[in-house]
Amino acid sequence: MLETDNSLFDVPSSNLQAPVEVHPTAIVAPGAQLGRGVKIGPYSIIGPKVTIGDNVHIGPHVTVENRTTIGARTIVYQFATLGVVPQDLKFHGEDAELIIGEENSIRQYVNISIGSDSGGGVTRIGRRNLLMVYCHIAHDCQVGDNIVIVNGVALAGHVIIQDRAFIGGLSAVHQFCRIGTRAMIGGGSMVVQDVPPYCMVQGDRAAPVGLNVVGLRRAGFSTEILRDLKTMYRLLYSEGLTLDDSIARIETQTEDSLERRTFVEFLRKSARGVCR
Repeated sequence: MLETDNSLFDVPSSNLQAPVEVHPTAIVAPGAQLGRGVKIGPYSIIGPKVTIGDNVHIGPHVTVENRTTIGARTIVYQFATLGVVPQDLKFHGEDAELIIGEENSIRQYVNISIGSDSGGGVTRIGRRNLLMVYCHIAHDCQVGDNIVIVNGVALAGHVIIQDRAFIGGLSAVHQFCRIGTRAMIGGGSMVVQDVPPYCMVQGDRAAPVGLNVVGLRRAGFSTEILRDLKTMYRLLYSEGLTLDDSIARIETQTEDSLERRTFVEFLRKSARGVCR
């Protein structure tokens, strides 16, 4: 998995006295809160409950509505729609919200919904994520940090994506699924069950195709940790064991580590089952 390119987030942040710049054709409703150095491009619309942090750049033809917060130094490109009402028949106008962290790059036509009462009322995006063109993030999703979501990905409601995952283009993730940390989803995948940390899946329906070894090596994982992760993967996928038996064998055949605890905890908390 490729690490997020820091150059994507080079938004000026040092001048705390920078003025707000709103294009004459943009509409900023009374009540909206704009931080220092915010730039609002042509024909963009900012609703009355929106809060925008310092040095956020909003491109042309962007709509930000409902109770939406955008963290500092985020870039939002043209035609993105943030904080929109969920595409959910159970939604009845509740005062839910969208919280977007700092230093995200939100590309053209990205669509992100606010939360709903059925999911805690908050859709949350972490920091330093790259959301590419035409991504859809539905109500109550919880997206971590340093994640890449490639063009045309659709996340259904209540999806959880842990830090540093990579979601390949034109993939779809079923509601309530979880994607583990540093997992990689191959392009065009239909994910209907949980994807364990550090693993790669591919296909319709998405199935395991190996450990994300290249990404883990690039991230500096030690030879010892990689050895144990390979053992965990084998015990989960190659020994014909039940999930409970796989967990028991993992805990007896590998050394205790943060990675093992992360892997085992993820498996234990799976409600939809894991991709197998």
